[in-house]
Amino acid sequence: MTTSEPTSGRPALATWSRTGLLALICVGLAVIGTSAPVHEVILDVLTAASEVIATHPGWGATVFVLLSAASAMVAFFSTGVLVPVAVVTWREQVTFALLWLGWILGGVVAYTVGRLLGRRVVARLTSGRGLAYADRVSRAAPFGLVLLFQLGLPSEIPGYVLGLARYSFAKYLLALALAELPYAVVMVYLGVSFLEGQTTLLAVIAVVVLVFAAWAFQTLHHRFATLSQDAEGT
Repeated sequence: MTTSEPTSGRPALATWSRTGLLALICVGLAVIGTSAPVHEVILDVLTAASEVIATHPGWGATVFVLLSAASAMVAFFSTGVLVPVAVVTWREQVTFALLWLGWILGGVVAYTVGRLLGRRVVARLTSGRGLAYADRVSRAAPFGLVLLFQLGLPSEIPGYVLGLARYSFAKYLLALALAELPYAVVMVYLGVSFLEGQTTLLAVIAVVVLVFAAWAFQTLHHRFATLSQDAEGT
């Protein structure tokens, strides 16, 4: 394990990309919700879309899961904007299950790619951001650190890095499922709040997400710093 901190601007910005995206979604939905005519038009569109999906429920659920998986593997795509449609179509519980399943599937694929294809492919798929952390997480990393790694970084990075490190797949899968759980809950609440026009709740969710992600990020890097100091002392 190296002692250099991933302090360049690029990795730091990458760390906040997921939180920033969630915050932007919250703000965008809140702004739309303040305009009754616009909100009503969008609700009509969502209802029409859900009716189309309802005619092909199997395909609709499959596509939503696959898109959710893709959003867990690449930085420039999010299924957040599709959650309100899913809520209208399947209600909260099913939407949560499909979203959570999709994110877990995407993480598993990312882990497999990192484990089988190596550093060069991981560097390309993460634009080099993943390698800023690759030497900090080994196959012997404590489970708590790996869980923080999942919570504190964008979802498209940990799977590749932990696969590259050949971390235990069973422990990775558990950390992945636990870490994606609160984000899936938040996304469903965002969809429900938007549909019900609860702009205040959207703002509260944005603040909670930012505080939670800040805690995870700071705690993760504090753990990295502690491990580096311990390594220097041995």
